[in-house]
Amino acid sequence: MKVAVVGATGMVGGVMLQVLEERMGAKVGTLLPVASERSAGKTVRFMGQDIAVIGLEEAVKAKPDLALFSAGGGTSLEWAPKFADAGTIVIDNSSAWRMDPDKLLIVPEINGHLVEETDFSRGGIIANPNCSTIQMVMALAPLHKRYTVQRVVVSTYQSVTGTGMKAVRQLEDERQGREGEKAYPYRIDGNVLARCDVFLDNGYTKEEMKLVWETRKILDPAIRVTATAVRVPVTGGHSEAVNVQFATEYTLEEVRRLLRATPGVELVDAPEMDAYPMPLHANGKDSVFVGRLRRDESQPNTLNMWVVADNLRKGAATNAVQIMELLVGQGIPQAAKA
Repeated sequence: MKVAVVGATGMVGGVMLQVLEERMGAKVGTLLPVASERSAGKTVRFMGQDIAVIGLEEAVKAKPDLALFSAGGGTSLEWAPKFADAGTIVIDNSSAWRMDPDKLLIVPEINGHLVEETDFSRGGIIANPNCSTIQMVMALAPLHKRYTVQRVVVSTYQSVTGTGMKAVRQLEDERQGREGEKAYPYRIDGNVLARCDVFLDNGYTKEEMKLVWETRKILDPAIRVTATAVRVPVTGGHSEAVNVQFATEYTLEEVRRLLRATPGVELVDAPEMDAYPMPLHANGKDSVFVGRLRRDESQPNTLNMWVVADNLRKGAATNAVQIMELLVGQGIPQAAKA
C-alpha cells in the first residue's frame, strides 16, 4: 500500500507520521512524504528509515492509494482533487472540504459507517473535522443518542500547537525573554487571546463557527450551538467548558455510565480526589478526557462538563489515521489486502 503524507514536514504532518507508524506500521508498503518545493529533499523518519520529501507534482504522478493531507486549506483546494482524479483517496485535515455537502465529515467512533457505505474504489476526498469539534462531539454523541441534545454553549481553551510551530516558538521565546518571529499580534505567554482564526462579519471567529457548522453536520442539524474560542499559553492540548441542554431529563449516574462505555472517551471525574481532565495528562494520548460533570442548576435538563484532548492526535492525526483504518478494513485500497 502506497501512502502519501502531504505536509509531512509540518507540526501535524510529523504527528501523522508518528501515528501512522504506531497504528499501521508495515501495512504502509511505500511512504511518500510530501511538502512544498522548498522542503523537497529534506528527509523524515519512518519505520527506522530516512525518507526523502518530494513535491506535490511528483506525488500525484506516483498515484498513491491514500493521501493524508495537512497542508492548509489553499493547498487542499488545489491539490486534493488532483490526487482524487488520479484514483487516490484523500483524507484532508484542513477546513477546505468539511462543509461541502458532497464530502463526508468523519469521526470514526460516531459516523464511521458512512465511510463503509460509500464507494471510494475510484478515489475521493474525506474531510477530517476541526480539532475542537472532534473532542466535543466525542463527548456529546452518546448523550445525544440517549437524551437528544438541543443546545450547546462551549468555551474553548486552545493550545498554541493549534496554530503551529511558529506559535510554539513564540511562546518559548517569550518565556526565555528572547525576541523572535510572532504568530500572534500580542504576547501569548502569561496572556489569553480571545481569538482563534479570523474574525467573520457576524463578530465570531471562523474557529467558533466551525464548532457550530461541523457539530450540526456530524451529529444533528437541529442542534443549536454557540461558541467562544480562546487561545491559552499551553502546549499539551485543547480544553473546553461545555454546557449542554437536553430534551429530556438525565441522571449524572447514567451520564457517567454512558461516557465510560464510549470507545475513545475516558472519564476523569472524581472531584473528591481532585481528579479532572488536564492538557498536561492528555498530551501524547489519543483519548478524549471528560470530567467536572455537574448539573446546571440555573435551568432544567442541562449539564456542565469539561472536555480535554490532544489536538494534534485525536484532534487531527489520529482521527485521520482511524479513517484510513476504516478504508483498509474494507480492503480499500486493494493494495491493503496484500
